[in-house]
Amino acid sequence: MEQYIGQFEIYLLTEKRSARNTVSAYMQDLRQFESYLSKRELSFSNLDLVQLKAYLTYLRKNKALSARSMSRKISALKVFYNFLAREHDHLNLAQSLNLPKLEKRLPKFLTELEVEQLLTCANQDKTDLGVRNRTMISLLYVTGMRVSELTNLKISDIRFDTGFITVSGKGGKERLVPVPKEFLLELEQNYLKTAHANLSGKSNLNSSACLFPVLYGAKIRPITRQAFWQILKNLAKQANIQSELSPHKLRHSLATHLLRKGANLRLLQMLLGHENLSTVQIYTHVDVDYLRSIYDKRHPRS
Repeated sequence: MEQYIGQFEIYLLTEKRSARNTVSAYMQDLRQFESYLSKRELSFSNLDLVQLKAYLTYLRKNKALSARSMSRKISALKVFYNFLAREHDHLNLAQSLNLPKLEKRLPKFLTELEVEQLLTCANQDKTDLGVRNRTMISLLYVTGMRVSELTNLKISDIRFDTGFITVSGKGGKERLVPVPKEFLLELEQNYLKTAHANLSGKSNLNSSACLFPVLYGAKIRPITRQAFWQILKNLAKQANIQSELSPHKLRHSLATHLLRKGANLRLLQMLLGHENLSTVQIYTHVDVDYLRSIYDKRHPRS
């Protein structure tokens, strides 16, 4: 099984071009499955469906996993067994496994006032790190990109002449995201020429350099998702934002605010980098109170 898992990881990264976070999650799930079999001295090659379902029952009863977590673990098994069936003619035991029904959760978002509070708070720190932090938060909100897309940006991804940023999304798929000209001017004048140069230790900017550098073990590397998340949480606390804040919440906030201002779902789909239009339709159900107020103001018979 160890060899199969290694081959599967290569398949996910190269052929399927899955997101690194997805690959990491699948690997963790399969290692857990492997450990379960090892402790019970069960042979993977001789495993049957009853034993496979017993493993899922074990997870539900002993790990207290949510339906969403169980769904991911079952998905990992399904993709893994599909790979084995195709590449090694292995019996696909996971084919008949059913995914649990997931409750659709409406995305949580900040109000426009809360976003303004956050940016105002971030702007109070005039150090190089403070300028970098505010630039990251501003860019995340104006583009709606994922945090992993943000942290992996290079200077060469910024197209100052056209006002777009090249974003490398899930599966390595690229998309062009528009950015306000005022923000690009601030990015170039107030961040790249001063704070970035100081943080990276370079007076001459290298277009291939990471946009948000951090010194790790005497080497300049892109800031991690975890580090940015902690920065965001600290600033949210300073800005007196009561609700829990995450990078993805800023993404939801942009989508909701754009929809309120008349953006259509097709635009949101292209901006956020979703393959299916149905993925962004959830934003139409986000704010019932807002819909009610617009209806009452605009409907001719209200």
